[in-house]
Amino acid sequence: MRHDGPMSTSTSTWDMGDPAFSTTSAAVHAAREEQWYVETTWGWAVLRYSEASALLKDRRFAQGNGRWPEQNGIHSGLFHDWWKQVLLSLEGDDHARLRRLLMPAFRSKTIAAMRPAFAELADSLIDQFAARGEVEFISEFAEPYAARILCLLMGLPESDWEQIAHWADDLGRSFGISVAADLPVIESALTQMTHYLDDVVRRRERDPQEDLVSELVRASTDSDSLTREELSVALAFLAFAGMETTRNQLGLAMQTLMEHPDQLAMLAADPTLGSNAVEEVMRVNPTVTWITREALDDVMLNGLLIPKGGIVQVLSHSAGTDPRANPDPSFDITAERAPHLGFGAGVHHCLGHFVARTDMAVALPQLARRMPHARPLGPGRWLPISGNTGALEFPIGFSV
Repeated sequence: MRHDGPMSTSTSTWDMGDPAFSTTSAAVHAAREEQWYVETTWGWAVLRYSEASALLKDRRFAQGNGRWPEQNGIHSGLFHDWWKQVLLSLEGDDHARLRRLLMPAFRSKTIAAMRPAFAELADSLIDQFAARGEVEFISEFAEPYAARILCLLMGLPESDWEQIAHWADDLGRSFGISVAADLPVIESALTQMTHYLDDVVRRRERDPQEDLVSELVRASTDSDSLTREELSVALAFLAFAGMETTRNQLGLAMQTLMEHPDQLAMLAADPTLGSNAVEEVMRVNPTVTWITREALDDVMLNGLLIPKGGIVQVLSHSAGTDPRANPDPSFDITAERAPHLGFGAGVHHCLGHFVARTDMAVALPQLARRMPHARPLGPGRWLPISGNTGALEFPIGFSV
């Protein structure tokens, strides 16, 4: 894992917007041993597992993502207004109502029934490079796998996956530390993605199918229904968030497994360890590097006064590798662990977690089995290890 960024603890406030800042650095680990929190440019960062887990479930805190545009100097416009309406930004009755209406589309039984389709897709993608003994993992596997699963889930033409992936990639910059600079790209992708999905909605209204969009269209005709605007916002957010996080996490998973070849070989030999491997990878190398909360009132938290409106960032890697929660925090796909925080916790626990867990649990054993002795062929090209992280390019070699 990339955890030796040039970050120093010599300053009193960490700059989480600095591309050189790494949430997995030795400096973060050292600070965790001194205290459970530190001050940052974006509020307080929580470093230890027990405090992090408790805070994410503490109803005195709201999600906190609603203020993300303003924190980056964005006070109006298309992205600003759309971001205020996504599920991550809503609270209270609005959040509970929208989540309740969206939840049936993510039933575990429905997703579990798609496992054979996920497995077939993974194998077909691996077939295209298996004989070469090398692959550019992101463009040849992680991105098409994540995007085509999204198409399967939403009932979109699989032939559209490249365009959808392109929009999702641009919209994914919303979670990055350079969101203000990337605003024109984000808003262009948002406009095009929304127009595309609105057209899909119109077709499903005329001819319903057995897919997520049809499920949500049906939810928009009930008495306590999704409005057309809510449906449009929800679909665009689900499309990019679902694709981007799976793509990023797959790259991070392969990075971690290759650093532990014994674990990679174990996974190849026993595909039933796929689910455990997903949980362990997300504990030590999560794509969501911090989870935001905002104090609803003045809160005294273990001796720290968080004023009303104060922002707190839970550092998921630091919490997941905290030796107080995991006395032996080394990577082990057979170990039983305290639940990781990669999907958040509490009322804002990730709605699509079962999709992500299932598609990765299917893919990782197949990759391990069909790419024996996998190894990096170079450093690759990566996003900063802050915000949402992952590989942009990651060349991998393996035995044929």
